[in-house]
Amino acid sequence: MLPLPATLTSHMQRTSNALGPWQAVLRAGLIAAVSGAIAACSVASGPRATNATTSANASADVAAIRAARADQNRAIAEGDLPRVAQYWTEDVSARRGLGAPIAGKAAYLEIVQPKAGAMNSVIYERTPTDVDVSAPWPLAFETGTWAGRLGSANGPQIIAGRYSAQWVKRDGRWLIRSEVFVALSCRESGCDSHATP
Repeated sequence: MLPLPATLTSHMQRTSNALGPWQAVLRAGLIAAVSGAIAACSVASGPRATNATTSANASADVAAIRAARADQNRAIAEGDLPRVAQYWTEDVSARRGLGAPIAGKAAYLEIVQPKAGAMNSVIYERTPTDVDVSAPWPLAFETGTWAGRLGSANGPQIIAGRYSAQWVKRDGRWLIRSEVFVALSCRESGCDSHATP
């Protein structure tokens, strides 16, 4: 426990003789609380100094995650499935926009694989709005908006919403471990599907 400031200590000594037994207990509790608060402030100021060094790392990690997301979007639009999948962990999981679950890379690839008759395919794009990188763990949290376009990346938007993703850093690379999508708007054929109850 850290020592109390001299002014507080002298005030407490002057009033100690006038206190009854229960007031002395309260005073001891106050001393412990104030000392604890001072100690907490001292401890809290230590890590702040190191946050300046981790800030540069966090900025680089945020940029890497945004770049990975942009490349995965391009790969989805181009139908480059191996490139799409390189950003997922083997055990990736997701909830689609209307609530259907996805478990694993193979199941996820079926969703983004262009269907026969490309005009019926829906091309998905995720646009991050925020990426938060954890300082103590190799984890990051991404949020943003998503859209499904009919036929191509430039086709008409038929469904859209918001998403969140958990990223994990493995062997120096950021990978998506989990995603949750929520559909919030639709038009035309995008409104034909039903939400999973």
